[in-house]
Amino acid sequence: MKVLVAGGTGFIGSSLCRALVDGGHEVTALSRTPEDTPEGVESALGDVTAYDSIEPAVEGHDAVVNLVALSPLFEPKGGNRMHDRVHRGGTENLVRAAESADADRFVQMSALGADPDGDTAYIRSKGEAETIVRESDLDWTMFRPSVVFGEGGEFVSFTKRLKGMFAPLVPLYPLPGGGRTRFQPIHVDDLVPMLVAALEDDAHVGQTYEVGGPEVLTLREVTNLVYEAEDKGIRIVPLPMPLAKVGLTVLGAVPGFPMGPDQYRSLRFDNTTADNDVAAFGVDEGSMTTLAGYLGLA
Repeated sequence: MKVLVAGGTGFIGSSLCRALVDGGHEVTALSRTPEDTPEGVESALGDVTAYDSIEPAVEGHDAVVNLVALSPLFEPKGGNRMHDRVHRGGTENLVRAAESADADRFVQMSALGADPDGDTAYIRSKGEAETIVRESDLDWTMFRPSVVFGEGGEFVSFTKRLKGMFAPLVPLYPLPGGGRTRFQPIHVDDLVPMLVAALEDDAHVGQTYEVGGPEVLTLREVTNLVYEAEDKGIRIVPLPMPLAKVGLTVLGAVPGFPMGPDQYRSLRFDNTTADNDVAAFGVDEGSMTTLAGYLGLA
């Protein structure tokens, strides 16, 4: 199978490209930075927000995987309008190019809670992108993962950046709402085989999968694990959500500050699956990598 991976030089994309090559597929990584293409993978220069730059790259491929995404943890350069441009607009361009190229399969990386009427620009744009994929003529599969961790991921480092961002508001280590927001972290090496299976097995066509790791952890528990792995003691204190809202609204207006009101809103709801769908891929949750295990604590 000839597979084009949009975002193929990114955190998840690089791992997926290597796995597809190992599985005998011909793989092209579409990226704005093709010099970072994994070994054995063809490179294509393109920006999903510019249709003319991606149409030639998609041509001749049997399947397209859309991994292009902005982080929900930080406000993007250019403001929240970039979520619509990249997630909705970029998906619209890739779907159009895939249909034009008569591709057989389309795998879309969405997000837990994706909803056109959601609380954040990230969630709304992901929901609108899902609608575009579902209404297409392609054989599609949708993934809604919780936060993905592993080498090159940003979730672990996010907990460290929070300390520096909120420290001016209160002493010690402040966490919004006391760090009660729940996550279900999934390791990239557990996620990638599911993406490969979605391309290879017709049973996954037309399905939307919510996937997460083997355990649910609060932001406070994640933070404790990260610092424990570095043999550092920390003292977490709750930062009331109203104060976090004020702080992020004010600081978000400062050029270069990485978070804003949308990130406050995202911390108000959990990032966990309603019913973990990893079993659809023959995965036993007990065999999956835990965050503690990844950090060398178990």
